[in-house]
Amino acid sequence: MESDLNGHLLCSLSDGVARVTPNRPERLNALSPEMVEGMNELFPRLELDPTVRAVVIQGAGDHFLAGGDVKGFHERLSLSAGERRALFESIVHRLHPAIFSLRRMPKPVVASVRGACVGFGMSLMMACDLAIASESAFFMMGYGNIGASPDGGGTYALPRLVGVRKAMEIAILGERIEPAEALRLGLVNRVVPEGELDEATAKLARRLARGPTAAFGRTKALLNESLDRPLADQLAREAVAIAECAAGPEFAEGVRAFVEKRKADFRAS
Repeated sequence: MESDLNGHLLCSLSDGVARVTPNRPERLNALSPEMVEGMNELFPRLELDPTVRAVVIQGAGDHFLAGGDVKGFHERLSLSAGERRALFESIVHRLHPAIFSLRRMPKPVVASVRGACVGFGMSLMMACDLAIASESAFFMMGYGNIGASPDGGGTYALPRLVGVRKAMEIAILGERIEPAEALRLGLVNRVVPEGELDEATAKLARRLARGPTAAFGRTKALLNESLDRPLADQLAREAVAIAECAAGPEFAEGVRAFVEKRKADFRAS
């Protein structure tokens, strides 16, 4: 499956892995209304498509996604303060369905990052379940540099990944974060040489696509909900989730494979 969603967002599907590509390399893949529209259309489809077992988001060209289109913002400075307020609130609300869809998607989502991962690009990366970066990558919230505050769920994800104090520093000072520091902070899971990013991403995506997708989805949901639930509620949700796993074909295949001393084939279950 290959599709071109209005030119600003591409998607292909191979061996259970959907690869989503923000496609404005000449603008460092800066966000556009067409890209947002494409994400809002595509992500729910990937969420519900049983042939999709893992998702990779990777920008076209040399960059992941360099935030909002600041040149486009400049064109709107002629609007009155009230008009700008209404416009930007409307724009940001349009981002929310895509972030919600990524977070609840019952399959793993991997961000593959090279070059600029800035502003909404960083929020999008943090909304993914795993992140792998090349040594060319750099990360920056950057909103304060143009007199703005974060969007795209960045203020939700950032303190959960790095802690509140460090999140304040990253969000307010807007300093550039190099890959080694991003790895140390837990913003990304792995850093690889630039020339190895594509193969390392493909290898990880294939591993996820061959895994127990339903179990991964339930694990993802449990972890996402854990920081907002008391222990008793979380224990109850764990009991329900593992019972649902035990009733499904993936569990049966995994147990049989373990006893028979062979590799489980979850795709066939």
